[in-house]
Amino acid sequence: MFYKDERLALFIDGSNLYAAAKSLGFDIDYKLLRQEFERRGKLVRAFYYTALLENEEYSPIRPLVDWLHYNGYAMVTKPAKEYTDSMGRRKVKGNMDIELAVNAMELAPRLDHAVLFSGDGDFRPLVEALQRQGVRVSVVSTIRSQPPMIADELRRQADNFIELDALRDVVGRPPREPREDDQS
Repeated sequence: MFYKDERLALFIDGSNLYAAAKSLGFDIDYKLLRQEFERRGKLVRAFYYTALLENEEYSPIRPLVDWLHYNGYAMVTKPAKEYTDSMGRRKVKGNMDIELAVNAMELAPRLDHAVLFSGDGDFRPLVEALQRQGVRVSVVSTIRSQPPMIADELRRQADNFIELDALRDVVGRPPREPREDDQS
C-alpha cells in the first residue's frame, strides 16, 4: 500500500500509540519506526503529539519527548490539565486531537499519504477530509487487544489499516525490565 515516490507524513497520537503497544506487550523504538517509514516513501514530516504535566519536577515522558525532538520528530505538546473527579481520584486530561487535525489539514496539499497512529474514532472526520483532498490514509492501531484499540468507524474509513502487532518485529523492542540497582 506504499509507493516509494509518494510524500508521506506520520501523525502519532502519543498516548494512544503508547496504550496500544502496551496492550500488546512491547515498546516502540521510535528510531526504527522513523526508519521504517523513510523506507516506505519520502517522509515529509513525523509529528508526535502529547500533553505534559508542567508542574511536576520530573515527568517520565520528558526524556522521550527530548529524544524525539532531537531525532527528527516534530513535537507538538501542551500542558496537561490536572483535576479531581467526582470520586476524588486525581485525573489528567490532555487531548491533542485538534492540534493533530489542524497539522494534517495544513500539510494535506503537500502529501500523497498520511499515516495516523491512533485508534480514536474521533479522527474519522479528519480521515474523510484528507481523502477528499486526494490524500490516502493508513491507520496504525490494533484489533488484537481486548478490547480492540481501534474504533470500527475509523478502521472502515481508512484506505489501509496496519495492525500494530504486525509491526512488532520491525519497530518494537521488549518492555524494559527493572534494573537490579533500581530495586529498593
